[in-house]
Amino acid sequence: MIDFGFDKIALIGAVALIVIGPEKLPRVARTMGALIGKAQRYVADVKAEVNRSIELEELQKMKKQFETAATDIQSSVQREINEANQAFESSWNSAADTLQAGATPMSPLEPPPPVYKRPNKKWRLKRGATPMWFKQRQGIRRQAQSGAARVARFRPPRPR
Repeated sequence: MIDFGFDKIALIGAVALIVIGPEKLPRVARTMGALIGKAQRYVADVKAEVNRSIELEELQKMKKQFETAATDIQSSVQREINEANQAFESSWNSAADTLQAGATPMSPLEPPPPVYKRPNKKWRLKRGATPMWFKQRQGIRRQAQSGAARVARFRPPRPR
């Protein structure tokens, strides 16, 4: 890049003042400033575009790496599933062949499934066998109360 020091800029300004004149110099300086600003923005845009393209290439490389890793994992999982499926099929076929041949497979005797038994409905009897004094002490209701009776029972007494 061209190196401009303060003395060179002052020399250019003095020559411009003499050549252009003091009336037109501010307008020319504004125009030159606008052109330099546009040039700087253009250079910044080009740099940003180059950086984006570099980042895009890096992201594409990472994407390829992840895709290859995913395909490797998928192939290994598929291979394991196929091996397990083959082992299951072979054991299934051998068990089916032994059953068709009439031989019983070598397995321990399993007990028969449990038979459903109705539960005993003696909770009413058990509840009735509790003594009254114990029910009163524990706060168990002996008779059903209406809502109004319950409110009257727990209402605080009136002051007299």
